[in-house]
Amino acid sequence: MLATMSACLGFAMNAHNSIVTNYFNDVLEFSGPQFGYITAIREVGGFVLIFLSALLYRISLQKVTAGAMIVLALGYMFFGTADSFATVIPWVLITSFGFHMVLQTQASLGMSLTTQERSGHILGKMGAFTQGGTLAAYVMIFLLFQFTTEAPYNLTFIILGVVAFLGAIAIWRFPHLHEGELRAVAPRREPIVFKREYRYYYLLCLFDGARQQILFSFGLMVLVKEFGYTVTYMSLLFMGITFLSMITAARFGRWVDRRGERRTLSIVSVYYVIVLAGFALSGNVWLATFFYVIYTLVSPLSFIGGSTYLRKIAVYEDVPSSLAMGVTILHATAIVVPVAAGFILNYTGYQIPFYIACGFALINLVVALRLDPVKQRSAARIAVDNAAAAQRAAGAA
Repeated sequence: MLATMSACLGFAMNAHNSIVTNYFNDVLEFSGPQFGYITAIREVGGFVLIFLSALLYRISLQKVTAGAMIVLALGYMFFGTADSFATVIPWVLITSFGFHMVLQTQASLGMSLTTQERSGHILGKMGAFTQGGTLAAYVMIFLLFQFTTEAPYNLTFIILGVVAFLGAIAIWRFPHLHEGELRAVAPRREPIVFKREYRYYYLLCLFDGARQQILFSFGLMVLVKEFGYTVTYMSLLFMGITFLSMITAARFGRWVDRRGERRTLSIVSVYYVIVLAGFALSGNVWLATFFYVIYTLVSPLSFIGGSTYLRKIAVYEDVPSSLAMGVTILHATAIVVPVAAGFILNYTGYQIPFYIACGFALINLVVALRLDPVKQRSAARIAVDNAAAAQRAAGAA
């Protein structure tokens, strides 16, 4: 059920991401700064996620996920009705609420399938299913835009909405699980969680949000405006990235399980600095494409590493709401940074925002080097682990 929903989410969300930059450029005729502004608006859904999660905390995660997929479906279906910057804002917000909710509930549902020692592997495997759906979407987009005389944006948006709705149906009856074991009722979760004990997770989210939104906001814009990428070229690029991601996603998850979050996230932060600087300095379309591909392949490790670190230090009932808090913190910077970077673009070349992203990656490296999931467990988690150890000892005796 989760694999089917993940594939539908990958199909709808990433297909939309692959054409929306061209839609903004070709149909709505956005200027450079407007790409930053619309990204900031799009991240509002992530910023208010903690409040949405608090309102819905009595509803099971699978039902919340299904509802979010339905919201996402409606947003995609009506996306093509926009004809200006102002009229596209409602649909940007609606889709934002939908996919940001699904992204964090998907992680919670995935980790409920197994123990914490294999959480990275499961999240990576879910990522592979997501990429499988994404690959199918990119093939569809390539065929639609290559063999039709007029760019079929509206038809594509409707198809994405239908697929998202199918994902809602798939996840509706997902069972209640904890540590991979079936439960009769949904495990309890807290409405809002913000604890000092989880501060390193919050810091990872804060600086990750600042770093990732710069490339998300302006990376595709650079490929379209500076290097002349069309929808056809974009779909070919994403097909290649997605195929590679299907191969690497589960392997990356296993890497996190084996090597730990501290080592993984430290190495990834160094990669970000190299790749973002390379993207900014490359004046060649092939080099820019290469750095974009490398960045995209590596980026899931940040989400997997942060999520598994949180699971190791938090009690179970804190995890879903803490993931939501992390997404909210991530998007606090994701709202501010694209607007600031869009303003900077009025006066400088496109390279400057990517240098700023390198700075955020370096700060994240400092945070990653301080991670220690064993020593940084919350007091409640230590109590739970000690009780479980005592119970095992009593059983052995």
